[in-house]
Amino acid sequence: MVKQERAARTRQALLDAAAEEFDRHGYDGTSLNRICRAAGITIGALTFHFSTKAELADAVQSQGQAITRAALDSMPARPAPALHRAIDLMLELARLLDAESTVRSAARLSRERPEQNLAWTASWTVVAQNLFEDAYMQGQLNVGVRPASLISLSTYLTIGVECRARAEHEDPPAGDREPSTADELKQVWDMIQYGICRPPTSGS
Repeated sequence: MVKQERAARTRQALLDAAAEEFDRHGYDGTSLNRICRAAGITIGALTFHFSTKAELADAVQSQGQAITRAALDSMPARPAPALHRAIDLMLELARLLDAESTVRSAARLSRERPEQNLAWTASWTVVAQNLFEDAYMQGQLNVGVRPASLISLSTYLTIGVECRARAEHEDPPAGDREPSTADELKQVWDMIQYGICRPPTSGS
């Protein structure tokens, strides 16, 4: 039991170090030696758990997906229009990208290794698509605004959030950061709603 617990701690330390390195340097720019140094673990211990860099990257991406799904599943439900709930989801993703190097790493690795079928976007796009479709069916969107277009917009905005979060973690601003990434994204979505929302009918 003690040996299993030690092995689990070693594996997680490797995943944490790999997430930090992949986040900063990308897949091609990260070496197993760099990860070992960051984790304080020998290359032999690393290869016991992960035989290749690709296998380690797969594990980081899977963990990033799992963290994302768990965070979205734990979001409190609120009686709000579907579009507002979709925006809440996007703001939660922004907070995750800001706080979790594993999530940022999973997002980056998904773009750099598209052939691995471990896309980070798969952990949230279905939920967001359903909410945008509900908003469309409920008449919350302007004519011509389609759910698929809002998913594309959300994806591009999320990439921007990811890049900003990475830059700020590499070079933290002096003092407290105001506003937060999620706060700024909320302001962006507030502006977007002026363009995509159907005006309320008179008497509503």
